[in-house]
Amino acid sequence: MANDRFLTLADVADVLNISASQTYALVRSGDLQGIQIGGRNQWRVERSKLEDYIERAYRRTEEALVEAPQTLAESES
Repeated sequence: MANDRFLTLADVADVLNISASQTYALVRSGDLQGIQIGGRNQWRVERSKLEDYIERAYRRTEEALVEAPQTLAESES
């Protein structure tokens, strides 16, 4: 799997340590870019797209953590 350009949804689920159905939901929602191969609901995610998704998730988390103390302080007032 280390050198494969395209990953199955099961492979992606393993990398992210989530379920296959959660991975499918990420692809269907467009959060994680994937391509459908053939007509049998066969999805593949390019390794670089998975890395992009992970980087975006880190940025979203960092932004949420920066905003969280402000939100907590405002709610306590």
